[in-house]
Amino acid sequence: MAHWRLAVGLLAVAGYALLSHLLMVHAADRPWAVLAIFAPLLIGVLGVALRRRDGVTIAGTLAVLAALGWVVFLGGAGDANRLYVAQHAGIHLALCGTFFATLRPGGLSLIGRLAKQLHGHLTPAMELYTHGLTRLWAVYFLGMALLSVWIYWALAWSTWSLFANIATPLSAALFFVGEYFVRYALHPEFERVSLADAMRAYTRSGR
Repeated sequence: MAHWRLAVGLLAVAGYALLSHLLMVHAADRPWAVLAIFAPLLIGVLGVALRRRDGVTIAGTLAVLAALGWVVFLGGAGDANRLYVAQHAGIHLALCGTFFATLRPGGLSLIGRLAKQLHGHLTPAMELYTHGLTRLWAVYFLGMALLSVWIYWALAWSTWSLFANIATPLSAALFFVGEYFVRYALHPEFERVSLADAMRAYTRSGR
C-alpha cells in the first residue's frame, strides 16, 4: 500500500510540474495562473507547519496566500516571471541554508539525523559519510539557485521554465537515487533500506 501512495505522489508531482511549465510558457502573467502555480506549494508548506505547530511559518504562509489572493483580486501580477524565478531560487537557497546549518563541528548533520532514524545507530564512518553527503546536497542546492538566475538572464523564458519545472525535479531524483546505490557500493556498513523508507524518513523529519 505504501508503494501505491508513493507512486500516486510521484504522479501528482509530475503532473504539477508539467502543468506549471505549460502555464508559465502560455499564461505566465494571468492572475489565476499565478495562483495555480504558487498555491499548491504554499498549501503543502502550511500543512507541514500545522503538523509541527510552527507559528512563524504558519503566519508567513498565510500572509503569502493572502497576497496571492490580492493579486487575483487586482487582476494582474506585473512581471510574474520574476516571481517564479524568485520562488525557485529562494527555495533552493533556503534548502542550502537548512543543510549547511546542520554542519556544525561536533553535531550530527541533517542527513545523519535521518540515517539515525532509519538505522538506529551510526558508526564514526557513517557519521563522516552523512556529513559529507549533507554538504554535497547543500552545494547542489546553491548551484541550482545560481543556475536558475543565470538561465533566466541569459536564455529564453521557455528554457528557464523547462529547467525549473522539468529538469529540477529530475535532477534531484537522479541525485537521490544515484546516491542510494553509490552508498551501498562504497559503504556496505549501512543497513539496507528501501527508497520508500528513505523518503518517508525525510518526510517525517518535517523539513
